[in-house]
Amino acid sequence: MRVELAYGRGVLPVELPDDRTTVIEPRYAPGLPDPTGALLAAIRNPIGSPPLSRLARSAGSVVIAVCDITRPMPSATVLPVLLRDLSHLPADRVKILVATGTHRTNTPDELEAMLGIEVVSKHPVINHDAFDQGNLVHVGETGGGIPIWLNRHWVESDLRITTGFVEPHFFAGFSGGPKMVAPGLAGFDTTMRLHDAGMIGAPRSTWGVTEGNPIHDAIREIARLTGVGFSVDVTINREHAITSAYAGELFAVHAAACDDARRRAMRAVGRRYDVVVATNSGYPLDQNLYQAVKGISAAAQVVRDGGAIVCAAECADGVPDHGAYRDILKQGAGPAELLAAIRSGEIERHDQWQVQIQAQIQQRADVYVKADGVTPDEVRAAHMSPIDSVGDTVAALLEGYGRGAEVCVLPQGPQTIPYVIEG
Repeated sequence: MRVELAYGRGVLPVELPDDRTTVIEPRYAPGLPDPTGALLAAIRNPIGSPPLSRLARSAGSVVIAVCDITRPMPSATVLPVLLRDLSHLPADRVKILVATGTHRTNTPDELEAMLGIEVVSKHPVINHDAFDQGNLVHVGETGGGIPIWLNRHWVESDLRITTGFVEPHFFAGFSGGPKMVAPGLAGFDTTMRLHDAGMIGAPRSTWGVTEGNPIHDAIREIARLTGVGFSVDVTINREHAITSAYAGELFAVHAAACDDARRRAMRAVGRRYDVVVATNSGYPLDQNLYQAVKGISAAAQVVRDGGAIVCAAECADGVPDHGAYRDILKQGAGPAELLAAIRSGEIERHDQWQVQIQAQIQQRADVYVKADGVTPDEVRAAHMSPIDSVGDTVAALLEGYGRGAEVCVLPQGPQTIPYVIEG
């Protein structure tokens, strides 16, 4: 059986045994034939909100939160439609705020590719910086005591708008919606509390769960306390084409988009597998080894205890220099030691959440990584096993596990989130 794995900007073909392989993909939805028309209809006939044009009449300033370069959000399609109903304002009064979270700053070339040259040339475009205390405003704290620090441009604007795309998220439940506010536009102190060891380790901090997920519950609370005037969420397919569009009140919009994404992406299976092959959905999600943990986490949902995960992620940007992912990995001899240090509070640093999730998975399964953008030594330093060939590795693993061993493949990575219904 030939399976094409999403890898970088293309595919990685792999030969796997026909009689021992199960392939799980999202329910495919074609791109909308008229995405601009669908967006315009959603914005002008919103869910649970007056139309944007009415909301914007009395606004002297507007800020629009957009995804950064690590997300395949079609902002260049969404923004021109959204901006039509804000055209009565001077262009310099409508700011585009890139919700980087704690990721690196996006370059000018990346901003043009993400947003479109016309938008970048007309409107102020600002990269959020979670570490620039001078550009953050303290606006209170959650009921659980999480301090709320948000981007000053966001807080001080008359009308605040989020734009995002919705897919399952490995600890926040789903992306998009309120996640664009926090951690998207939050200060580092806020993000650290949202992503601390207790929050990340909670059983309901996982794919597809929002209600009762302590991380998503806190994210919703922050967005509610600080105010979002209007929201646009879309879903996309593997070609990154828009498959549905929703606009209006933040939480109603996000709930509708989550329902759509859940139907397409969440796939039930009857058991766990000896080997699970996954990707990180190709570019831009598989740009570095840090991001590849999401694909590994998707595979972990259906791997058996003592089994193996094989992840194919190009990692063209290598191991990211921003954050502390690389440094934290050096602070323990292996996953068990790292996990103990994070849970005890001995390690409290940027990116500890990614290491914690990775280490939790590695308590249950071995992890092998095919990544042309990182060296074998870099993969080993991350406490994972480098491989040259996905097919050869799977064949060797199946032989080692015995005649009845089987493999599950997620060619689109975390665009498909399998879950086990046993019994």
